[in-house]
Amino acid sequence: MTGPLAGIRILDLTRILAGPFATMVLADLGAEVIKVENPILGDDSRAYGPFIRGESVYFMSLNRNKKGITLDLHNPKGKQILRELARVSDVLVENFRPGTMEKLDLGYDSLKRINPKLIYASCSGFGCTGPYSKKPAYDITIQAMGGIMSLTGEPGGRPLRVGTSIGDIVAGLFTVIGILSAIRARERTGRGQKIDVSMLDCQVAILENAIARYFTAGEVPGPLGTRHPSITPFQQFRSKDNYIVIAAGNQALWTRLCRALGKPELLEDLRFKDNNLRTENQPELERIIEDITVKKTTREWIDMLESEGIPCAPVNTIAEIVKDPQILARNMLAEVTHPVAGRIIMPNLPIKLSDTPGGGQRPAPLHGEHTEDILSELLGLSTQEIEHMKTDNAI
Repeated sequence: MTGPLAGIRILDLTRILAGPFATMVLADLGAEVIKVENPILGDDSRAYGPFIRGESVYFMSLNRNKKGITLDLHNPKGKQILRELARVSDVLVENFRPGTMEKLDLGYDSLKRINPKLIYASCSGFGCTGPYSKKPAYDITIQAMGGIMSLTGEPGGRPLRVGTSIGDIVAGLFTVIGILSAIRARERTGRGQKIDVSMLDCQVAILENAIARYFTAGEVPGPLGTRHPSITPFQQFRSKDNYIVIAAGNQALWTRLCRALGKPELLEDLRFKDNNLRTENQPELERIIEDITVKKTTREWIDMLESEGIPCAPVNTIAEIVKDPQILARNMLAEVTHPVAGRIIMPNLPIKLSDTPGGGQRPAPLHGEHTEDILSELLGLSTQEIEHMKTDNAI
């Protein structure tokens, strides 16, 4: 690996989504990531479909560029191997329920005695403190509790889950930010530290201005469909064949939009004179605009509006986005060749670095694929010692 994190070793005890996503980003950026899995079943997500020749595409999409080792952390020998790996690692990442690692005597307080420079990142549903800390969590429960489902969907409709696992993914990204910050701090202090990331906290952090609006206006924000709560027009409209998103984010764009729609008289309409009035009278304005947009196709509107410099977009399907020339030009589709599943295409790293680029290169590891290599090369165990570990079911 040649990315900016080359030389950083990550001990990855995560599973399913939030933690693996975080460690995959670190691996894409060049860190050496050693994924530790249970010897019997491994990461739970290995059982999630779809499958290619028995290999989980879900798992492969979250664990590229990693090495794989199996350890039974309930086995004293397996636990000792974990401690030895922690001694020679820069970062340990885990997303067990709080208290799990402490019960195994592998918590931060235990491991920092072995390696005071170790950065120990814990990513969990509710964090290591507070009355909910021991509760189990999945993305949908966090989206529900974190408020984002109450803001998603059409007015008067049922609350909706955001279409991707944003509860997990955002927590993974904040975990990466925490780890990078701790690595920088260690350069100054020489010490590691514990990072505590809560999925619920992260959902609250990305509620944008909903909380501020609640405390300012005293109203509980609810779902608004695709429109913005304080900018108008800023939403999707029906076209002749589909939908088009139009975002007139300032007065100059509003002026251009009125002319492009063939409705310059809207500029003199007192209901729509400024953004605040347009937002107050949004339902009427939506009807007026949509009566016009349904007369042309999405493509026709995009060509017309873009020629006037008005931000707009089609509502792309996944089949369309993977063919989009901008996505292809930005190398946003990573192709890896898995030894069993073959060629796999997945989203690539979106961070573009001019001098030390990262990105997808190696496929996700087979279950325990690098166990023997890591034990011999990193810890110096002999072939005989490794065979004894196998016999004792420690690996």
